[in-house]
Amino acid sequence: MVRPLVVILALALGGCAAIGLANREPLQILQLTPKSTYTPGLPNLDGMPLQIEVPSAAAGLNTSRIALKPTPTTLEYYAGATWIEVLPVMLQTLVIESFDNTDSVDASDRLTMGGRARFALALHVREFQPEYGGDTTSAPTINIRLQARLLSLPRRDEVARASFETLELATGTSLETIVLSTDDALGATLKDLVLWTIDVMAERSPRV
Repeated sequence: MVRPLVVILALALGGCAAIGLANREPLQILQLTPKSTYTPGLPNLDGMPLQIEVPSAAAGLNTSRIALKPTPTTLEYYAGATWIEVLPVMLQTLVIESFDNTDSVDASDRLTMGGRARFALALHVREFQPEYGGDTTSAPTINIRLQARLLSLPRRDEVARASFETLELATGTSLETIVLSTDDALGATLKDLVLWTIDVMAERSPRV
């Protein structure tokens, strides 16, 4: 199956700003994908709308630049490429779409919910980068770690909390391969997050 890796060429180079830039390599703008496959028979929680908040992120990850760790104590960024949006905003969209693909939960952002939500999912991005361990000639390990808190609304009382981490060895050393491996790792993390959230919400639903 062909994996949908989006690459958009930045063409908006006009007027005086384009002088001297024509020979530069075009910027790669990269997009990850939501989780789309789930086991049939998940609880129907349509009556329990879920608000997905914009995640917070560790310092260095709250950016559209694609981070990497060449050593355990160094954070750097790939040159010539960015995520399609600032990482927390991109993740919010992917989380919402992942819940939508379950056909179980009505999930959206705060503006769309308009006060209807019964629960809110607050996320914090602790890790989201390839890690080389000091050897940048070998394929890195993708490290994704999200911390989640499920809150009841409108009081925002904490219902449950959990941490979700995926470590996956990239299948190659090129940026395209690393991004595809990141997509796989994120898919596994999102699946665990979505199923955990549905289980907790179902426990609090009198209809399930």
